[in-house]
Amino acid sequence: METNLKYGHKNLYIDGELQPAFDNRKFEVISPATENGIATIAWAGPKDTLKALNSAKIGFEYWSKIPLETRLEWIDKLRSKIIENENLLRQSIMLEMGKNWPGTGEDFKSITDSLEFYSKEIKKRDDIIIEDKEGTHEHKVIHQPIGVVVAFLAYNFPLLNLGFKLGPAVAAGCSIIIKPSEFSPLSAYILGELCSEINFPKGVINIICGDTKDVGIPLCESTIPRLVTMIGSTETAQKLIAQSSKTSIKRFSMECGGNAPFIVFPDADLDLAVNIAYALKTGNSGQICVAPNRLFIHRDILGKFSERLVALFNKTKVGFGLDQEWDMGPMTNKISVQKVEEIVQEAVKQGGEILCGGKPMSGLGYYFEPTVILIPDQKAKVLEREIFGPVAMLVPFDSKEVALTLSNNTDAGLASYVFTNDLALQQFFIDNLEFGEVQINGVKYDIYLPHSGIKNSGIGVDCSSYALDDYLIKKRVTTAI
Repeated sequence: METNLKYGHKNLYIDGELQPAFDNRKFEVISPATENGIATIAWAGPKDTLKALNSAKIGFEYWSKIPLETRLEWIDKLRSKIIENENLLRQSIMLEMGKNWPGTGEDFKSITDSLEFYSKEIKKRDDIIIEDKEGTHEHKVIHQPIGVVVAFLAYNFPLLNLGFKLGPAVAAGCSIIIKPSEFSPLSAYILGELCSEINFPKGVINIICGDTKDVGIPLCESTIPRLVTMIGSTETAQKLIAQSSKTSIKRFSMECGGNAPFIVFPDADLDLAVNIAYALKTGNSGQICVAPNRLFIHRDILGKFSERLVALFNKTKVGFGLDQEWDMGPMTNKISVQKVEEIVQEAVKQGGEILCGGKPMSGLGYYFEPTVILIPDQKAKVLEREIFGPVAMLVPFDSKEVALTLSNNTDAGLASYVFTNDLALQQFFIDNLEFGEVQINGVKYDIYLPHSGIKNSGIGVDCSSYALDDYLIKKRVTTAI
């Protein structure tokens, strides 16, 4: 398999057809590993956006009314087509994201798992019977699809993010307009081609990418969508919610940024904690919303922890291609590299000590050195920023109370990690950490486990049966006896 593949031109997927942009605009997709163009995509304008909205409206009217078994047969057909094209899709992710080959597997598995999981989960949504206290009526609550869904996707996991939205939407009976990131749209556009090849019902899935003013804002301000969902930054979520609320009341499901604390006590399995921190900070070049952002290490083990983590970071093989020996690839774009470099410089100005790395790598591609920084000042303002890159900031603490206060000192509330074998300590943090996820002595993510944040890390749920609640309405039916 080559790493210098070219994908030519990819069209929009609207109303069951592949089509160029109305004004024939194109956008070049750049590989972050080489800075070379790997494809062009049709770049949607206002007329394409309106066409996608109207198509999704008609598609919903059809998709929501067909028998469930017919709907699931179509979903299984799409899943089989995706599996047939595993190499094609994984190659596209490798090129548009710079991931190594094993890393593309997580993306790919997520979309196939999602389609399969929600096809099973939707069958479990039975009517809910409510007893009438006076015995004069019969009551039940039925589930129906909410309507047209608009999904805005982050760049970091192109197919995983797509799968998290596509699976529950189409299983629930919704139509969906998918707007991938301009930094990693290629795999989504290829999915449109696969939908076209199997003649997936028109209007149910639409895939477009374009400027915010021509695509993003019109999608939000339209009265057609009933649910706006997103994976991305808190700032983007705030804009989408504001724009979407101008014309109609919509439902929102937003998975936003994180500022995950990673708390390690002296009784913890030190090697386990170090290895997990390393994997989460270098996996996908640290561009993971649940990656540890602030590593709070008990002062008694700070030296040992930092020594072992630095040793791993120094051994990291940075590169690109199919060789599985590469541990970490590039960041997604030049802006991301500049942001991480700015955060590192800010940390140093606030008393931080760079233990390894600390700067962009020279040569082609958007690479940043795996970096460990010691932050002695627990009140350093840089700790409030989400890094979203291969940088680990180590902060010493002396007591559980201090660790808790430092951890909760953020507007974010997505993931958190605690390493201790003390059951009382575990329960203390379970009870008091202000995060949607608390992971003890390990890390686990899968399609059947709920993924959600609190505070400024979002609303709604991705993954698990709970995600279906965002795509379904509950309708009460009361019949007089």
